[in-house]
Amino acid sequence: MYEDRERLAAAWESELEVFRAARPRSADQWQRAIEHLPDGVPMLWMAKWPGPWPVYVESAGGAHFTCVDGIDHVDLCLGDTGAMCGHAPEASVAAIEAQARRGSTFMLPTEDAAATAELLSARFPLPVWQFSLSATDANRSLIRYARQSTGRRKIAVHDFSYHGTVDEAYATLDADGAVVSRRGNIGAPVPLDETTAVVQFNDIDGLDAVLRTREIAALLIEPALTNIGIVLPDPGYHDAVRELCTRYGTILIIDETHTFSAGAGGLTRELGLEPDALVLGKSIGGGIPAAAWGMTREFSNAVRESLDLEDIDVGGVGGTLAGNALSLAGMRATLERVLTESAFGNMIARSTEWTVGVQKTIDEFDVPWQVTQLGARAEYSFRPTPPRDGREAADADDFELQQYLHLHALNRGILITPFHNMALMCPVTSPADVERHTEAFREAVVSLYG
Repeated sequence: MYEDRERLAAAWESELEVFRAARPRSADQWQRAIEHLPDGVPMLWMAKWPGPWPVYVESAGGAHFTCVDGIDHVDLCLGDTGAMCGHAPEASVAAIEAQARRGSTFMLPTEDAAATAELLSARFPLPVWQFSLSATDANRSLIRYARQSTGRRKIAVHDFSYHGTVDEAYATLDADGAVVSRRGNIGAPVPLDETTAVVQFNDIDGLDAVLRTREIAALLIEPALTNIGIVLPDPGYHDAVRELCTRYGTILIIDETHTFSAGAGGLTRELGLEPDALVLGKSIGGGIPAAAWGMTREFSNAVRESLDLEDIDVGGVGGTLAGNALSLAGMRATLERVLTESAFGNMIARSTEWTVGVQKTIDEFDVPWQVTQLGARAEYSFRPTPPRDGREAADADDFELQQYLHLHALNRGILITPFHNMALMCPVTSPADVERHTEAFREAVVSLYG
């Protein structure tokens, strides 16, 4: 925890003055918006951005966007992976525009469906695919399928993992090790211990104890935690996860929505993982709502054989816009021509440069922080060593310090995620873009420790 709170408060007020002076048109937009939008934003979580009002975007392209006040920004948030392919990538936009002119949604398949499934099967070790509008939808569907095929009621998750707005995943462990609702869980429908078991990341013995009850239909995990800072797996951890799921008959679902940043085949390919099902979201649509989930043929057959055709449309999986033609056109083009093997090479190189730049400043001023890289994604946290689980990462959080650092960056035309201190690279992020952050980060650290 940063100790000089008076210095932090003074630095915050100084940055607020800079923000107010530079963004009068965003202020005007916000004043108009608050009449009909809570906090002036289309989703309440957008109020979490630092500053007295949000930054309103005028246009975006590649790794940059321009706000309504005419300020150019290096975008290292990229829609929290929703724009990991960069803003308005030419190949994706062309395919989406062409399909929109031919019709967007039919409740019938197009050629792009099979083509996209083939592209995904070539990257990930799963032969059967389905499509939705978000990773949340995909996770919900797979949880239902796992319960249907196993006859079990509960799922298990890692503490402080993130799987969209899946109700079952908003669980954590209290000081006594009991499963409880996470802080801030809005309108939880049932006590979480009725639906969910929770284990710490990298805790093999804890996972064994949970799965050996044979109550767990599915283990839903990120292969590395990403929404509480980046927490990487210990050597051998995922081998143990696979072995335990097989031993106890639990469906292993890997959510690669964020960890797709590791490379063209995500951490699944990077680490040679063997899930029963896998989820991708956000990034693969080229900027429009899209997601996909893959399954082994064994799991897919078990699910399909358990479903009656008469009821297949009213069982709680899918929606009339799921697998629509527009989303599939975006996914196919993005996978074929944007988020390619070579693109990931550039993205990971820029992320490495970002990590080195942050580490250089940490070392220069002997700041008790650390930085961790996951392919094209990297993040620093307010602790001296990398966390091994979500609880360690959460205990190091400092919201006021985080807000100051985000506002400081924003005032220098750099956007990082409003959640923690993550930076993401797209295929056209440049060394100059990274250097811009490196210089601003050093300036921020000087303001606190210099």
